[in-house]
Amino acid sequence: MRKNELPVASESVEQICLFRWAAYEEGKYPELALMHHIPNGGKRNITTAKRLKLEGVKSGVPDISLPVARNGFHGLYIELKKKKGNGTTKNQDCWLKSLNAQGYYAIVCKGWEEASKEILDYLGEGEMI
Repeated sequence: MRKNELPVASESVEQICLFRWAAYEEGKYPELALMHHIPNGGKRNITTAKRLKLEGVKSGVPDISLPVARNGFHGLYIELKKKKGNGTTKNQDCWLKSLNAQGYYAIVCKGWEEASKEILDYLGEGEMI
């Protein structure tokens, strides 16, 4: 990090900001109340990880789901990344491709601001693809 640069927010902080934004916008867009996080990531002990896998947790599933049909799509999935740094894994790329093939709008967003713009576009407030 350079002397005058701010640190890059973690994915967790970006996601918290996105859900705070969504809560604020629910008055205008009540559908945002359906948006939720899919907790597939994170560090876990081996026992918990094995149990969650048996319960159906799968590697690569996008972080966020908005189960609202719009613009010919069944719903929106977002793989949220921090603004600078890490990219998607092969599993994440496979999930995004498969979800798109099944009629969902599945995308990668860098930072909560990009994600909020994509959500508004999806809900019909901006330019859709």
